Amino acid sequence: MADRLKGKVAIVVGAGSSGPGWGNGKATAVLYAREGAKVVAVDLKREAAEETAAIIRKEGNVGQALAADAVDRADVERVVRVATEAYGRVDILHNNVGIVQVGGVEEIAEADWDRVMAVNVKSIYLACRAVLPLMVAQGRGAIVNVSSIASLRYVGYPAVSYCASKAAVNQLTQTLAVQYAAKGIRANAILPGLMNTPMIQEPLKGAYGPGGAEEMIRRRDAVCPTGKMGDAWDVAHAALFLASDEAKYVNGVQLVVDGGLTCKFG
Repeated sequence: MADRLKGKVAIVVGAGSSGPGWGNGKATAVLYAREGAKVVAVDLKREAAEETAAIIRKEGNVGQALAADAVDRADVERVVRVATEAYGRVDILHNNVGIVQVGGVEEIAEADWDRVMAVNVKSIYLACRAVLPLMVAQGRGAIVNVSSIASLRYVGYPAVSYCASKAAVNQLTQTLAVQYAAKGIRANAILPGLMNTPMIQEPLKGAYGPGGAEEMIRRRDAVCPTGKMGDAWDVAHAALFLASDEAKYVNGVQLVVDGGLTCKFG
C-alpha cells in the first residue's frame, strides 16, 4: 500500500535521533513522509531535526525542520503556528520525546525526577493543548503518543521515574481518546519493548555492568522471545497504522510492539 497519509500534515515531536542510526521519531517522520504526509520534524537539537528533514526532502517528499524545546509552551505553540501557516492544517500529532534516568526511588535525585516527568509527560500535554483546537475545528485528527512496556512491567533495571512517566502517558492518551472521540479525534499509544535504537546506548549501558553497551545488547537480545530486540522501523510502522485512516475506529489503545516480551510476565 502507498499514499496512506496522502494530503495529511504531521507534526513529529522528537523527530531527530540521539545518535547515529535510526531512532523511533526519525524513522516515523521519514515513513510518514514516504506515505504522503507533509512532515514538520521537531527536535530540541536543530541539527537532528535538519538531518531528518533532509532525508525526507532527498527522497522527494515534503519536510521541514524546526528546533524547539518540547517542555516550553511558547516553543510548542510556535511549532503549531509555523505548521498551520505553512500547510493550513494539522492532521497528525506524533509525540516521541522521552528520556531515561536509571535509578530507584532512593537513588534518583528530585531534580532528575522532575526533568523526566516534564520531558516524558508535560511535553505531550503541551503539544496536545496547542494542536487540539485545530483538530476540533477540522473535525478530525490523530494523536500518537510513544509510551513503553515499562509502563506495564518491570524491565530488568530500576528506572522509577521513566516507568511512572510512561504509565502517565498511557492514561493521558486514554483520557484524550474518550474526551475527543465525538469530535473526530483519535488518540492512541505505542508501547515499544526492548528496542535497539541510539537512545539506549548512553543512558542504559551502565545498568548492565562492566560489559557496557555490548553486554547490554547481548542481554536485552537474549530476553526477547525472538532472540533479538526490535528496531525503530517496528515502531514507525505501528505509528503509521495508528495515524492512517485504516485505524479510523481504533481509539485509546495501548499497542504493544515488543516481539511478545510482555507475554512472558504475569
